Amino acid sequence: MINVKFSKKDEIIFLISVSFFWFAQYVYIPYQTIYLTSINVTTSFIGIIVGAYGISQMLLRLPVGLSADIVRKHKYFIMIGGLSSGVASLFRIIIPNGFGFLVANLFSGLASAMWISFMVFYTGHFSKEEQQSATARVVMFNNIGMLMGFVASTLLYNTITMRGICILSVVGGLMTLLLSFNIKEEHPQKGEHDISDLISICANKRLLLFSFIALIQQGVQLTTSMSFTNQVLGNLSASNTLIGISSIIYMISSVVFSALSSNNVFKGGPKKLIPTVLIIIAIYCVLVPSVNSIPIIMMLQILPGTSSGILFSCATSEAMKEVKPFQKSTAMGFFQAFYAIGMTTFPMMTGNLASRFSMSAGFFALAAIAIYGCLIAVCFYRFEGRSKQIDKAI
Repeated sequence: MINVKFSKKDEIIFLISVSFFWFAQYVYIPYQTIYLTSINVTTSFIGIIVGAYGISQMLLRLPVGLSADIVRKHKYFIMIGGLSSGVASLFRIIIPNGFGFLVANLFSGLASAMWISFMVFYTGHFSKEEQQSATARVVMFNNIGMLMGFVASTLLYNTITMRGICILSVVGGLMTLLLSFNIKEEHPQKGEHDISDLISICANKRLLLFSFIALIQQGVQLTTSMSFTNQVLGNLSASNTLIGISSIIYMISSVVFSALSSNNVFKGGPKKLIPTVLIIIAIYCVLVPSVNSIPIIMMLQILPGTSSGILFSCATSEAMKEVKPFQKSTAMGFFQAFYAIGMTTFPMMTGNLASRFSMSAGFFALAAIAIYGCLIAVCFYRFEGRSKQIDKAI
């Protein structure tokens, strides 16, 4: 059942709260690995810290999705998300070491687990035909918030240090919490389906396949453009400002591609876009540790923008195509929990490979995974096309 249409004012306020939420979650990200390296945290432990962000999401997102389908009140989950994002950075301020960042990233993961309700609440105001553009639109404001965070940290990090950046994160979380009080929801009716009805969607093959595609996308994105690419630049003696600008280039690219995707600019649909972007990601992973040039790596940051701007929204809408309305939060919870596996394991794997062999080994492994995902997507769409032809013939 589609919710009553947003008023323009309510939609704008909600999308602003989305931007504040992701500002709080990512304002410290461009300098996280640089800061941790500067206080002598090992590369392998940095991988664990980055991966911890995915661990709490992996554990919490399906229970959160089930709870949202049972309670049918997304406002509370959105408020918890805003509060948790602020609490996470309080830990970074109070305990400014590897352990503090590890605990903080677990809380940030708790906050991001609530993204389920942001997504389901927003897309629930649009028809089935509008789901792709609505998903791309909310992802665009997600990326705008991250871009705001990256710009703020780049301009201010050298002046206010990591402590000041984390204070900005706390403010962003509080703004999300305050704006969430404006959310209006119809009084929910008690769910008519039990937990087994809700959780049965997790066996849906389409949901499983595109959850795996999102696992690759999110895992590679968090590991490279948001983490270890910055370390590669640092190893090449890039200044903190240049590292920040590199992250801004990535986020501007993400916002632009999200905006284009929300307006259905790209032709061919997910069938062509998903394999193409996965190949682009693989190329990026091969080139970043190989070129040994700060300007070229900074320009390469445009490439992963296609990942968060196009691939993620395509994978999300494709995963939800066969989901019934009463199962939507559960399905979204499963989808997001599944891709959190990549956000947890990929940084750990890359950090381990970098420690044992080289950073190139970690990036090349990610490239191989992206190519594998491309092959799976191509096979799926070919099989789907043949099945439709057989159905028509019958």
